[in-house]
Amino acid sequence: MRVGIIGLGLIGGSLARSIKLHTAHQVYGFDISPETMRQAELMEAIDGTLTDSLLPTCGVVLVATYPQAIVEWISAHAEQFAPGTLVVDCGGVKRWIVERVQPLAEGRAWHFVGGHPMAGREYSGFSYSRDNLFERASMILTPRGDEDLQVLQAAKEFFLDIGFRRVVFTTPAKHDEMIAYTSQLAHVVSGAYVNSPLAAKHKGFSAGSFADMTRVARVGEELWSELFLDNRDALLSSLNLLIDHLTEYRDALDAGDRERLKAVIRAGREKRESLDEP
Repeated sequence: MRVGIIGLGLIGGSLARSIKLHTAHQVYGFDISPETMRQAELMEAIDGTLTDSLLPTCGVVLVATYPQAIVEWISAHAEQFAPGTLVVDCGGVKRWIVERVQPLAEGRAWHFVGGHPMAGREYSGFSYSRDNLFERASMILTPRGDEDLQVLQAAKEFFLDIGFRRVVFTTPAKHDEMIAYTSQLAHVVSGAYVNSPLAAKHKGFSAGSFADMTRVARVGEELWSELFLDNRDALLSSLNLLIDHLTEYRDALDAGDRERLKAVIRAGREKRESLDEP
């Protein structure tokens, strides 16, 4: 089967390399950066450039760009997908994308399913892609609910075959609620934390906790500002809840109340311990 990939950055590049590692599929890719295309071809992550003439020959098309670009590209090529083609976006928000792309698939013979590979690094670009990036990762798929079960089964098998540990089906709304907490909020906290004037003086005074807290502050503002705003309501909900919990620590410290502070710390410890898998 031929697989087309639009966007060969960290995620798209890793998808290409994973497909080549785990399957016999041919991979054709496209990226707006000529340098990225040269890298991908040199490393044999792709078999060639995905052109408009090759697009109808692809059984699966993965679109791994920014949300706005995802919608624009699928809209521009909606008439070119062959009947039966599975089109999956790999954007970090789902409601915003699905609400705009799903109508494009209705009445046409190709299939669209929203997706989000749950893996990443604090760096971007094809140079940081890996063929094993997804080996412990989930692939989230957000069908609207009335798709042919054979299409969903085929999608699940495809992503398991290329190296994902599991495939999780959920709704776009549930995805955005959870991702606001598990991913986007972590980036907000990291960026806010590292903005302290003390950060520049950390050498000799920091260890794993500092590294963990600041790692994802490296991410690019172009992509993440778009993701934050596309999921603004869910992210604000998680952020406001975090602020409430931070206030509990601040108030206990301000009052010099050790018992109150112990209770707040204990609540956090017990919550974390409850999340450990057996």
